[in-house]
Amino acid sequence: MVPGILGKKIGMTQVYRSNGEAVPVTVLKAGPCVVVQRKTPATDGYDAVQLGFVEFAKAKRVNKPEAGHLKKAGADGVKFLREVRLTAGSDDLKPGDRVLVDQFKPADKVDVIGVSKGRGYASLMKRHHFRGGPKSHGSMFHRAPGSIGASSFPSRVFPGTRMAGHMGTDQVTIRNLEVIQVDAEDNVLMVKGAVPGPNGGYVLVRRAKR
Repeated sequence: MVPGILGKKIGMTQVYRSNGEAVPVTVLKAGPCVVVQRKTPATDGYDAVQLGFVEFAKAKRVNKPEAGHLKKAGADGVKFLREVRLTAGSDDLKPGDRVLVDQFKPADKVDVIGVSKGRGYASLMKRHHFRGGPKSHGSMFHRAPGSIGASSFPSRVFPGTRMAGHMGTDQVTIRNLEVIQVDAEDNVLMVKGAVPGPNGGYVLVRRAKR
């Protein structure tokens, strides 16, 4: 069994538990996926599989080296690839094997990895969640960053100082989300809460590590 699956974010809605509680859920199209490559300790130094999300992709969207790589596994048309580490006792998978959403069950805990929405150029307060200065009369530092370095020493601004700049498009992992429903027929997975990225964005769903 592969401890993860690739998918695409469809959107958010809510479902109701048997006790009437409303639960906000994110709907994911999870799989079907195909094993494109198997990596072993003997040849690669670690145990993992490269998964491809089965989805139609135009031939011009796949370059020649990648097309040859996919053809070996019989995975023509796959355009979203990610690698998943295998744990001890995992199935002996080989290129061409299918990975389906039915490996997950309601109440399972999963981590969802995706790329956050791009927010463009953002201010320091929005980007880093700074509280800001006093709002009272006389204050001149409502939304200013304050001091970013000393003048005499070191007479420069240290790399990594939190300032305004490009926000978003970062890889984000949301941990320990509960699986609410699994629809094996339509390859749909519903997880409690929000996941990173826009609707239509690709995600990796793996079994929770913590």
